[in-house]
Amino acid sequence: MKTLRWVLIGVLIALAIWLLNKFGIEQVREQVERFGIWAPAILFGLRFTSIILPVLPGTAYAILAGGVFGFVQGLLVVALADLLSCTFNFYIARRYGRGLVERFVGQQFMEKVDRLAQRHLEGNFFLMTGFLMTGLFDFAAYAVGLTQTRWQSYFIALIASILIAKPLWVAAGAGIFEGSQLFLGFALLGAFGIGIVTAVVQRRTQD
Repeated sequence: MKTLRWVLIGVLIALAIWLLNKFGIEQVREQVERFGIWAPAILFGLRFTSIILPVLPGTAYAILAGGVFGFVQGLLVVALADLLSCTFNFYIARRYGRGLVERFVGQQFMEKVDRLAQRHLEGNFFLMTGFLMTGLFDFAAYAVGLTQTRWQSYFIALIASILIAKPLWVAAGAGIFEGSQLFLGFALLGAFGIGIVTAVVQRRTQD
């Protein structure tokens, strides 16, 4: 299933690039604009769903948001979707427990949630924030809800992770679609930093 997740991400990114090459970014944006106010709402819904159901790829939607809506609006859509969906994940885990979480993530991925929940996240704010910054953030949101972490601590960690990590993917999309060296440079620099954080927290997961 992990392989399938990355295959789906690759397919969505390839589709976005294909649309860009075939129609051009301006025509793609014109098609999106035909949805009017519903365009950001549709992308918001796709991103929101991909976090609640972690088997669906969400990274491609963040990149697409930057390319179609630009950095500022794209980041707003992604950040709001992540804030609400991760809050929902935490609430579901805290209110209804492991049984309902397993229905959302599936039995195959529940082991990953359990492993994250056992990392003593409630006692280490920076480790919790680190997990929420990585590609495991959707699972981490469920996992933290299964611990004794206070809601206030989780919310602060979630806000911090969104402010630090989410601009990376949106900037990558804006850079790719707009040919901006500045955005691409920012995305590459951010990817290096996130890569270090991911390596550290994954090592903690395996310990």
